[in-house]
Amino acid sequence: MSKIPPTTDRFDELPADGGRIGAHRAENPRLRGGVVLLWVAAATVVLVALGVFGSLLATGRISFAPKPGVTPVVQQTADPVVDTSYRVLILNASGQKGLAGSLRGVVLAAGWSPDSVTEGDAGASDFPTTTVYYAASGDEGAARGLAQAIGGADVQLNDFYQPVDDPDTADVDESALKQLVIVIGADRAGGATSTTAP
Repeated sequence: MSKIPPTTDRFDELPADGGRIGAHRAENPRLRGGVVLLWVAAATVVLVALGVFGSLLATGRISFAPKPGVTPVVQQTADPVVDTSYRVLILNASGQKGLAGSLRGVVLAAGWSPDSVTEGDAGASDFPTTTVYYAASGDEGAARGLAQAIGGADVQLNDFYQPVDDPDTADVDESALKQLVIVIGADRAGGATSTTAP
């Protein structure tokens, strides 16, 4: 039997410069591993950043909508008016005897009649700041005027010391029930005058 010689083609002859012939070349495995590692690192950084951002967004620490600003509330105060139609009750809560009587003289000098000013001791003797109390918002100007007349005091809305309406006195003039209350505090003890703005 005759032997068939093997067929030859262009790949059987090697070029003289030692280069390769053909299109089938393998990738460099080191380059592929570095690219994969780079993509994994980038994906990890992106996922961690998204997780942190999502957590902050879910807990409300950051938001896309601006928070509404808080507008300060300006308290309107009435202008001080000396209104001698109010009855005045003076209670000494300073712990120093005689302050109610001397303050009664100041109120009388400001224009109140003697029968409209009453004085006495309070149930406590450790009240810190002299305060003028008024019962309704319409009485604020008169309370501020009285506070100015006595040389300065705090002014507060509180009806605790106000006279109680008696059904048997329904025919009494309502202006007779208008009353301002001065509670003398420790800031007046020792002859000191209050420096609180009215």
